[in-house]
Amino acid sequence: MRKLFAALLCLYTLSTQAQDLSTRYEKTAGQQTATYPEVIQYYQQLSKRFPQINLRTIGTTDAGFPLHLVTYSPQKDFDFNSLRKKNKRIILINNGIHPGEPDGIDASMMLLRDLATGKTRIPDNIILAVIPVYNIGGMLNRSPWYRVDQNGPDAFGFRGNAQNLDLNRDFIKADSKNARAFQQIYQLTDPDVFVDNHVSNGADYQHIMTLLTTQHNKLGGPMGTFLHETFEPGLYSLMKTKGYDLVPYVNHFGETPDSGWVEFTDVPRYSTGYTTLFHTFGFVPETHMLKPYPDRVKATYALMECFIQFTSTHSETIRELRAQTKAASISQQRFPLAWETNQQAYSLINFKGFTSGYKPSAISGLPRLYYDRSKPYERKVKFYNQATATRFVEKPAAYIIPQGWWAVIDLLKNNKVQMRPLQKDTTIYVEVYHITDYKSAAKPFEKHYLHTDIQVSSSNDSIRFRKGDYYIPMNQPANRYLIETLEPTAGDSYFAWNFFDAILGQKEGYSSYVFEDTGAAYLKEHPELQALLAKKKATDTAFNNHAAAQLAFVYKHSPYAEPEYLRYPVYRVR
Repeated sequence: MRKLFAALLCLYTLSTQAQDLSTRYEKTAGQQTATYPEVIQYYQQLSKRFPQINLRTIGTTDAGFPLHLVTYSPQKDFDFNSLRKKNKRIILINNGIHPGEPDGIDASMMLLRDLATGKTRIPDNIILAVIPVYNIGGMLNRSPWYRVDQNGPDAFGFRGNAQNLDLNRDFIKADSKNARAFQQIYQLTDPDVFVDNHVSNGADYQHIMTLLTTQHNKLGGPMGTFLHETFEPGLYSLMKTKGYDLVPYVNHFGETPDSGWVEFTDVPRYSTGYTTLFHTFGFVPETHMLKPYPDRVKATYALMECFIQFTSTHSETIRELRAQTKAASISQQRFPLAWETNQQAYSLINFKGFTSGYKPSAISGLPRLYYDRSKPYERKVKFYNQATATRFVEKPAAYIIPQGWWAVIDLLKNNKVQMRPLQKDTTIYVEVYHITDYKSAAKPFEKHYLHTDIQVSSSNDSIRFRKGDYYIPMNQPANRYLIETLEPTAGDSYFAWNFFDAILGQKEGYSSYVFEDTGAAYLKEHPELQALLAKKKATDTAFNNHAAAQLAFVYKHSPYAEPEYLRYPVYRVR
């Protein structure tokens, strides 16, 4: 009788715990998503009740709240250095970067609870690290009216953060405190696999879940091959066993996706583009906005289970591939700077869509697109997912950055770049870039007038650096990150993002009537400049008839011209 009573008491306790740990999503039958305070309170409750769950804060956000990191460790070890030594694979999950897409927020709360209560199990070689809510400011800005096209929940957060930044454009430039805290979390965890949960926009189709991955050619080498040939197909197969037909993120280039699409270009401003720079397998699950919210949350939960299962099964392969890639990156001499999608190479994927058509608009009376869900179809469509590097740069032995450019230096430090200040004033022979041309956007994009089509010239010179300027050796794991950010012609370089715009404005000048005499005297003493001027006049009619242009030419080629103008202040040690 006592044994029976004890068993009944145990069942009652487990039942009470399960009821006590129900989320808002579950209590409302999938109609509502948790608020930010509810999410944090929930994880506080889990961490107090279950010793295998740890909740900590790292950094702060633009909303004034700290960023939280939840870690699920079956061994109750929450030291990531220790966990790596124990050969654990680390999966980092990011939720709520766009709080109007809360599927991952609710799914992660239930997943960690189910792991803690034993409803589902996590393999012993997996550590789960979760950012409960990344865009806290956007989540606090709650409304039922955002994302007008989305099918639930009843109310949710806003896409922009407390600075009205889209945080999924901020990973490399880090204008937000959120991004700087994320970089600290990322460098702390050094995840083997990164998952950034989203909800899609765009066309209508039958699939509940789509998946964007790190572009396999850009990831490169054995990691890229494994991602393309094993990891992605493995996830598709595992999701199929759970009743879901995965399809690549529908990035269609026509009005409808019927004719196929090009793989999304994940440059470093995006999450998976950033994680590629540090050799992590990166994924962005995108549930379909028009599917009911409960269906989307269940699919997100299922996919996270698949990530855990696949990573555990292939743990040693993933460890070896990352170790090999990091080592190869240290010794790699040539790095790509630009990529193009190969329009001649494609694979055929199985796509389940809906027949589309046109009918008169109730607003304009003109033809409008619609999808007919009574006419589903299944067909093979073209998926262009092969990228080719189009431009390369040779790695220098080191970069040198003068200490005055502290905004960039701070970002490098935040990303754990190995660097050291010079101990004394020193003259060093370096390769110097000068900006010769660039285009700037006519309108701002995420706080910046982004530069494109950047052109540089290169020369060698002896530059005097001061004590405290930073020397950055290029024999470290962050090599790829440094190339992508410090080479000015890279698409998401810090020059492209306006961190060095001060060099684009001339600070010194001259009064023409004064410099006419000074310039003439200098020209008389330098026959090589006379020859250069004569050649320019002989080959350029407009220049030959423009006195001010000729005077400016002499000034530019004289020591009176300021050396910093258009000189890129990141120097390459060869």
